[in-house]
Amino acid sequence: MLGFASRFVGLWFVAGALAAVAVDAAKDLAASAVTFTPISATMAVLVPAALPATEDFVHTHIEPYVGHWVWDPAAQWLLALPTWAVLGVIGFLFTWLGRRRRLSHAYA
Repeated sequence: MLGFASRFVGLWFVAGALAAVAVDAAKDLAASAVTFTPISATMAVLVPAALPATEDFVHTHIEPYVGHWVWDPAAQWLLALPTWAVLGVIGFLFTWLGRRRRLSHAYA
């Protein structure tokens, strides 16, 4: 059951990645240039309060213990990645974790 749920969620992420590719392709055709939508812009449209809350959480709870490199170079780099790439990688990981494993026959 857990494998099915993981594959199901993974396929929804892959479907979201394909939708993001279609949106970016339409923007490319309209602009006559290669463009992509970063995950931060997608998050700002879908959940406007998520980015400021995440930044505040990282600054107050993580950076005092780890260092001040977490938000500025690391998280900003991840938020600049294309939406289709992030959703595609997450979807691939979920479907891979939920894959059906082959039974190996052990012969003695």
